[in-house]
Amino acid sequence: MVDLDFGGVVENVVTRKEFTFERAKTVLKDEVVATLGYGIQGRAQALNMRDNGIKVVVGQKKGIHYDLAVKEGWTPGETLYTMEEAAKLGTIKMFLLTDAGQKETWPILRSTLKDGDALYFSHGFSIVYGNSTGVVPPKNVDVILVAPKGSGTSVRRNFLDGSGINSSFAVYQDHTGRAHDRVKAIGIAIGSGYLFPTTFEQEVYSDLTGERGVLMGAIAGLMEAQYNTLREHGHSPSESFNETVEEFTQSLIRLVDEKGMDWMFNNCSETARIGALRWKNRFRDNTKPLFDSIYELVVAGEETRIVLERSNTADYKRELEKELSAMGNSELWKTGATVRSLRPQRQNES
Repeated sequence: MVDLDFGGVVENVVTRKEFTFERAKTVLKDEVVATLGYGIQGRAQALNMRDNGIKVVVGQKKGIHYDLAVKEGWTPGETLYTMEEAAKLGTIKMFLLTDAGQKETWPILRSTLKDGDALYFSHGFSIVYGNSTGVVPPKNVDVILVAPKGSGTSVRRNFLDGSGINSSFAVYQDHTGRAHDRVKAIGIAIGSGYLFPTTFEQEVYSDLTGERGVLMGAIAGLMEAQYNTLREHGHSPSESFNETVEEFTQSLIRLVDEKGMDWMFNNCSETARIGALRWKNRFRDNTKPLFDSIYELVVAGEETRIVLERSNTADYKRELEKELSAMGNSELWKTGATVRSLRPQRQNES
């Protein structure tokens, strides 16, 4: 691990320079990695490891994701199995089902655990809230976590373009004495840009807060509020969408990604900069109580209770489809679909 200075705070992180891919392959040479679940995250991690020459098998029940796995080169009976069959084969069992799916499938996976196996997660949910999920691992296995800071789509896309995506990592239980090497090796093998340490608790608290906040809930709510305000004052859908979403996603956030928020501010007009700096503090001060509330509810387990309760209702999928359909069919996002269709095609697109 190396010390890096993050704005005056020094953190120990793992990069590909000190924990090389060749070292990762050496650590994993006698392992069979069973990816349980070929959903968005499972698919990306399995494909990346396979491309990197790691021995991987996939466990997935029959259906759309199973068919996709076959289409992408996983062979039934050789590298593609039922969930239980793959789990029995794996020495590192990557439990990458949904949180609700992990609760449901845990008894099957639990029965396949052997002394010295590693139980792997990409989210601390099931372990941290074990009283609710029932996921309590035995003492004779390693329990590890690598949590990519992005969706599976980004994990795969960034791997293919060579950049990787940053991930946190944690060891909850080190039975074999090899858990730390195992988790770092997997983190490198799935294509992480760099790895930073966390705990299962800190990962799940930050992740659930982020999803409900800036990453999804807050940004969606802010965009709806601004768009609606502009529309209510007579601005056209196109103008309202471009000023709310298009300029943000296609220009400003790319400048932030490139060199930071201050650099983006310095590359906007004086009028924009003065106004934004003035209003930034108001948004910060008025939304801080919301973030405090989210974090408190996450730590208290209330958000977990709601997730498990809602996802287990008989009409959950139907109600979810209704909510997402209402979002997609709103004027805001219908306008977005039209605006996207009008973007000039990039030269490298066919």
